[in-house]
Amino acid sequence: MFRLAHISDVHLGPLPDVSYRDLASKRVLGYVNWQRNRRRHMHDAVIDTIVADIKANTPDHLAVTGDLVNLALDGEIEMARHWLETLGPPHDVSVVPGNHDAYVPGAFDKVCRSWAAWMSGDGVNTPVDRNAFPYLRVRGNVALIGVSTARATAPFMANGFFMEGQGDRLGKILQDTAGQGLFRVIMIHHPPVRGAVPQHKRLFGIARFNKIIRRHGADLVLHGHSHLPSLFFIGGRGVRIPAVGVAAAGQAPGGKHPAAQYNLFDIDGEKGNWRIRLTRRGLTGPSIPPSDLQTVELGAEAAMAAN
Repeated sequence: MFRLAHISDVHLGPLPDVSYRDLASKRVLGYVNWQRNRRRHMHDAVIDTIVADIKANTPDHLAVTGDLVNLALDGEIEMARHWLETLGPPHDVSVVPGNHDAYVPGAFDKVCRSWAAWMSGDGVNTPVDRNAFPYLRVRGNVALIGVSTARATAPFMANGFFMEGQGDRLGKILQDTAGQGLFRVIMIHHPPVRGAVPQHKRLFGIARFNKIIRRHGADLVLHGHSHLPSLFFIGGRGVRIPAVGVAAAGQAPGGKHPAAQYNLFDIDGEKGNWRIRLTRRGLTGPSIPPSDLQTVELGAEAAMAAN
């Protein structure tokens, strides 16, 4: 059995010192939002509690699906790198970037340089950049495939983009890993599901993503962005692949979104007969340790995916 933990939308705080020059961009809107909203509901103590509970459940691997930071300030990016080091060695932690990690032009490149060890495929020694996605890591009989939808967008927009070049590379990885009989997990920040988030936050390229899934199959899709513990099935035409979201890892109880949670997947079986058990663990009230909120058996549905 392979145990995979999943968190997203950490939004590490507090913000470092912000200069007027830093705010001469879209960041001014994010800064106001942080001061009015996120600062009150996103707490390091919550993240620390969630991470401690993850470690207590001894997963084989941890997937982090983006938005580690808020405004993609240089100090935030560096702070997030140090935080990643506390999660475990890069071999055991895989990261994909979110829209907040690419908040302004140039931020994505800085994130790729700083977090490269957690966003590199097995045996890849070239620098991490936009063309390095999707990356592939194989742990046991599980293929972890990291897709990037992160791109700087206009003010008031938080869209993601899944373009043709990355789609072609994803199709090849899915085909190759299917031939090896691996359980294929796709990690992506924006949900590849229509209607999962408002239009100004949606993913451009959902149809392209689903076409690739129908053609090559997959076994599990992990995403963030919505700050909701969601479960969709995608693919169509007899191909039903679970796409699982999660509450924001830094969300304190009392906000408009569910309090912090993480997903825990127990994956067992073999090609054509995979069994997936999803347990959601999270906070249910102030100062309450994480508890099981839901347990779902996904194996019967996932077995319908193209194999």
